[in-house]
Amino acid sequence: MSRNMFAALAAATLLLGGMAFPAAAQTPPAADHNDYSKTQNWLCWPGRTDACSNDNTATVITAAGKATKEAWKADPKAPIDCFYVYPTVSMDPGVLSDMTPNAEEQRVVEQQLSRFASKCRVYAPMYRQFTLTALRAMVTGAPLPGGLPANAPRPQTGYQDVVDAWNHYLAHENNGRGVILIGHSQGSGVLTQLIANEIDGKPVQDKLISAMLLGTGLPVEKGKDTGTFKSIPLCKSATQIGCAIAYASFLDNAPPPANSRFGRPREPNPAMEVACSNPASLGGGKGELHSYLAATGNGHTADGWAKGVSVTTPFVSLPGLLSATCVNENGFNYLAVHVNADPADARTDTIKPGAVTPDWGLHLIDVNLAMGNLVDLAGSQGEAYLAKK
Repeated sequence: MSRNMFAALAAATLLLGGMAFPAAAQTPPAADHNDYSKTQNWLCWPGRTDACSNDNTATVITAAGKATKEAWKADPKAPIDCFYVYPTVSMDPGVLSDMTPNAEEQRVVEQQLSRFASKCRVYAPMYRQFTLTALRAMVTGAPLPGGLPANAPRPQTGYQDVVDAWNHYLAHENNGRGVILIGHSQGSGVLTQLIANEIDGKPVQDKLISAMLLGTGLPVEKGKDTGTFKSIPLCKSATQIGCAIAYASFLDNAPPPANSRFGRPREPNPAMEVACSNPASLGGGKGELHSYLAATGNGHTADGWAKGVSVTTPFVSLPGLLSATCVNENGFNYLAVHVNADPADARTDTIKPGAVTPDWGLHLIDVNLAMGNLVDLAGSQGEAYLAKK
């Protein structure tokens, strides 16, 4: 199994979220609390030069093959906040990661969070997550680092870290501001717990602009907009606030196979299904995805996006190439992504999510596929929140 495959597996650890070690397992000693008053325990912090202040310049390529550079800048006076929890990326050697931000943690906030800084102040705590190393051991059946059995779920340390970071943010940074919660995969699983335990139905819910829970399966009652959350419905418009957005993406010509981990509830329940919110059309139907894809990686090279175009910026955007709609069939509810391939179009006719198997779908680029739509929603929902407050 390749390193890319392990990365794909690691990014999909929502199935581990919310579990605790059984009493019989060799649970590590309870971890001390992190001091989140120390900004070194945050990957991204407002006003600081860090991974969230890196270059987000994009090359925009039209169907005719014309390429222009699109500038980007953060808003130092953004009126709302974003609080982000990253997916499984740590390559630390143990079951739980340490609190040192390595290249992998830096890269993921560059890809999934930094662009939101044009709409909000961005906060991204480090947390002791279930590592790529441990997930690899579980997938291959090897003993987990530290002697834990290969089938043992992760302890709650990572979740507790995020709760501590959230409480520090509320007490010392929020100052009555509205906040958008953003997560992907394991990060979405942790945020789902946080919302259910700490926000749903509590006074702090009044600060929630929206929750963007990406690359996840958020259970809701069939035909309804609530389920896991009792008083936080799914978002149905770009100006609705106090709501949630959740999806897992697949190519429309490669739907979830029967063994997929995404697109249906982890625990079978005929009354439940997972949420699918189309960020390109929250009210339903088809919408154009405003993607910001990494210029290199996931099977693409800088010269592979369009004939005669070599991309020199960190990101590439391809207007009109991708669209999406929510599809509910064969027990799965998922975001189906369509590539509007055209032989006369100078641009690529394929989107490559990396070295993954069909059951993972487009998981590695869930966020990049709809990044422009999600940032626009942060803007419109933020404006609606401020107008109401």
